[in-house]
Amino acid sequence: MTDEYFYGATLKEGSKTVTWDPDNKPEGYPRTNKLVIKQCLLGHEAAADEFNVVQVETMTIRDTLRIPIAVLKVGELRQCRMDLEFSDAPVTFTLVEGKGPVHIHGLHLLGSLVEEFEDMEEMEEEVLDEEEADEDEDEDGASQKKKPKLTNNSKGKPGGAVAGGPAGNDKNRKRK
Repeated sequence: MTDEYFYGATLKEGSKTVTWDPDNKPEGYPRTNKLVIKQCLLGHEAAADEFNVVQVETMTIRDTLRIPIAVLKVGELRQCRMDLEFSDAPVTFTLVEGKGPVHIHGLHLLGSLVEEFEDMEEMEEEVLDEEEADEDEDEDGASQKKKPKLTNNSKGKPGGAVAGGPAGNDKNRKRK
């Protein structure tokens, strides 16, 4: 089960850096956190002929990554839709060029590690039960049963033609 919360931040001249770093320290009940960024939007009071560049800093498997995620300019591009997911905190957004304001919108997802592991265990048990049942059927010879003979007509008589088919002369047949 996941709880969803709105996430929003504004980067501007006085505060060009915002860090997402959720507090994940409840004792006895660990939770996962994920940040999903959906949109960067240039504020209406942004200066004309000025590029506003938003950069993100986050951890990768090996090191820290700093990369621009949006370049916005009045008269050219005022918003940027995206679908960026960050599962490792902290994530830092910086306005590296321009005065903004740039608004960042998204979702903060809170999930439970404990419930996810319980769900995984239940699914594994169900799969094992199904595999055992399949093996039992194979041993009993259920897989050696013959399939019923299929007919090729609408009345169920073997060897006949399908109504409206090439051998039939059905007046109700639809024309294409």
